[in-house]
Amino acid sequence: MSVIVKTVLLLILSNVFMTFAWYGHLKNLKHRHVMIAVLVSWGIAFFEYLIQVPANRIGFGGMSLAQLKILQEVVTLSVFVPFAIFYMHQPLNWNYLWAAFCLCGAVFFVFRPA
Repeated sequence: MSVIVKTVLLLILSNVFMTFAWYGHLKNLKHRHVMIAVLVSWGIAFFEYLIQVPANRIGFGGMSLAQLKILQEVVTLSVFVPFAIFYMHQPLNWNYLWAAFCLCGAVFFVFRPA
């Protein structure tokens, strides 16, 4: 399996945890004390870091730091949009598409030969 494929798969899994750590409390813990939300989010983020750190180490072996960062942003948006729509019940709007186009441009520029 290539470095990019391994990195993408790990980053997707990592981002699922990250997205729930950052935003899941807005739905599930909105009536709880903020410290409860913080502690639960930290607990979830711990598992995110267990996956994200190896993903970045693997990715940095085959990509530049800039490529790794842009890849992370693409994965983040790819995980966040379904989370926002299906889990948080946010309306789908054109801004998601425009953001995706901007990221496609970033991918093009950072992965093209210098």
